[in-house]
Amino acid sequence: MKKLLVLCFLIAIIGNQLSAQILTGLSAKWNDDFREWILLTDDEDIEGELYMTWRMQNDWSSFDYRIEDASGNIKIKWRDNPNEWETRGDNEIITARTRYPNDPRQWRITDNDMNFILKQKYGNNPNVWLITNDEYGYFEMYMYYRNDFREWVIIDELGEDVSLAMKMTMVFLVMNNTTPKF
Repeated sequence: MKKLLVLCFLIAIIGNQLSAQILTGLSAKWNDDFREWILLTDDEDIEGELYMTWRMQNDWSSFDYRIEDASGNIKIKWRDNPNEWETRGDNEIITARTRYPNDPRQWRITDNDMNFILKQKYGNNPNVWLITNDEYGYFEMYMYYRNDFREWVIIDELGEDVSLAMKMTMVFLVMNNTTPKF
């Protein structure tokens, strides 16, 4: 009986650590190609990846992410309409829509329980993005070097109840709306 309790306790601790992944950075894998990205976490031994699903076709409509055992997919909801994206991961669906039609500077992100507004901090300056409501904590992304979208610092102070899929939606939207597409 004691072994079973110890095993359950260890599983609970490990499961809690996976769901509480703290993101610290995003970096393009290559200097001249923005289809593959490296995700940095607060544990220097754990790196993740964000990559274009169909790299050979240069198809910007779908991306996949993976950090340890957690993975998911972020894809455009309607063909040729970049105003709405959907993330599927961690057994949930996250929806992101522009707050105003064809204005990618502000996004409403929801899982139907939590709602976030992600926006550029300074109007038309894409160097800094943040969430405006702090009910679930604080999240900000800014370019490591001004106007260099290849490397991002992430300040992830969101609560443990915010899923990795939700965080990845935020990271993806910043990357996708600041990166040139060739």
